[in-house]
Amino acid sequence: MIIEFLLIFPLIGSILLLIFKSRNIARPLLFLYSISYFLTSIYLCYCIHSNIKIGGLLKIYFAVDPLNIVFLLILSIVFLAVSIYNDGYVKVSDMKKSKLSYYSIGILLFIFSMTGTILSTNMALSWVFIEATTLTSAYLVYFERTKQSIEAAWKYVFICSIGISLGFVGIILLTIATADINSLFFSELYNHSAYINKTWLNLAFVFFLIGIGTKVGLAPVHSYLPETLSVSPAPISALLSAVLHNAAFLLIIRFFHITVLAGNSGYGRTLMIAMGVMSLFVTAVYIFTVKNYKRMLAYSSIENMGIIALGIALGGTAIIAAMIHLVFHSLIKTSFFLTAGNIFKIFKTKRTNEVHSIIKRDKLTGWLWIACFIGIAGIPPSPLFVSEFLMVKEMISSRHFLLMAVFLILLTIIIFGMAKRIIYMSCGKDIPNTHNHDDFEGYADKEEHKPVLLSPLMYVPQIILLLISALAGLYMPGILSKLLEQASLLI
Repeated sequence: MIIEFLLIFPLIGSILLLIFKSRNIARPLLFLYSISYFLTSIYLCYCIHSNIKIGGLLKIYFAVDPLNIVFLLILSIVFLAVSIYNDGYVKVSDMKKSKLSYYSIGILLFIFSMTGTILSTNMALSWVFIEATTLTSAYLVYFERTKQSIEAAWKYVFICSIGISLGFVGIILLTIATADINSLFFSELYNHSAYINKTWLNLAFVFFLIGIGTKVGLAPVHSYLPETLSVSPAPISALLSAVLHNAAFLLIIRFFHITVLAGNSGYGRTLMIAMGVMSLFVTAVYIFTVKNYKRMLAYSSIENMGIIALGIALGGTAIIAAMIHLVFHSLIKTSFFLTAGNIFKIFKTKRTNEVHSIIKRDKLTGWLWIACFIGIAGIPPSPLFVSEFLMVKEMISSRHFLLMAVFLILLTIIIFGMAKRIIYMSCGKDIPNTHNHDDFEGYADKEEHKPVLLSPLMYVPQIILLLISALAGLYMPGILSKLLEQASLLI
């Protein structure tokens, strides 16, 4: 009943919050679920490591394996970090009890839908849950109830719904390709992959990659992402960027693995490389023009999803590199978005040119902002340096010299563009504050606010996540290396 607990708890918790609408219930309930989720994920990881069978009433439809346990662990760590930060964030935001209840319900149902996506053993069931992630997170995107958030929520729902519909077409085409197999369970598809029609499989993968790629945030189907991440509350932006994209990517990896087993992966690899390079290119173009620091982080997410797609497509050592990148990008990007939440509470604006001398205004937030940049830029001791180095090594060994040159040039441009803005925001001199409230790029509150004293809980998660990442960059624990190696065998 371990897996069942992860799925049933948020449903029961949502009903309780809907009935009582109490601040005294909402905050501890969310934290209780996050700590229980984390401990449960650790135990499930131990079971996978020790080859212990996991039973349950729903074991046919939901299960853990060496691949999805990595994604479940990321979700559990990020969710715990967000719930800790959220406690301080809620106090500073001073939400009304009814609004806090609906906010907490939204998070619980969002975690429920992502858990279902990750643990599903059936392609069609995974599709149902990935559709549910759109419905459950739309309210959270709209939560601030501004003109910009309404626009972003509608755009998010509209584009993701189209994308998920295309993904569903891909599943239908897959059923045609599988002919007499008559099953969408991943294990059945893997075991009978030799009998799958390769032509139909290629066509199915095109629809599925483009469709589910909208949820991942891969270019050119990324257009909703910058607005969505920029208007959402900081904890929600962290969950969307660090967890939802991963959950959707898991489905693409599952589908891609079918093409590998069917001996037909060449076409899929080309498509993923193309979308990966395009994601880096789009980020490199927009990183110099973006005026909103949360939009900047959103483009960084597009870039890093593209890097992971490249690693998966290249194969070999690059697959392990992609898994390393996936894990630590999630931790560092969570820290980045949470720290962005601190900046917004201090400066009351999301415009980069209206944020200066963060270190003078709030020393800890300023240094966290710089540390997050060092981590996401792949500067040692960031583990992203290791993953990007291994990818370049694989490009050299597989003689993809042109791809390597493009990869390094685009990375350099992106890092320079981010560094310019991060340094200005952290250390730039104070100038008169002139808000432009009509600009979507960084809407600010229309009224000036008194300085906000941030809760200590709004610093702790970032510090812990960045320390974990730095230590892993210096020494990768053996158990983590083995876990990622086992996961890479299922890609």
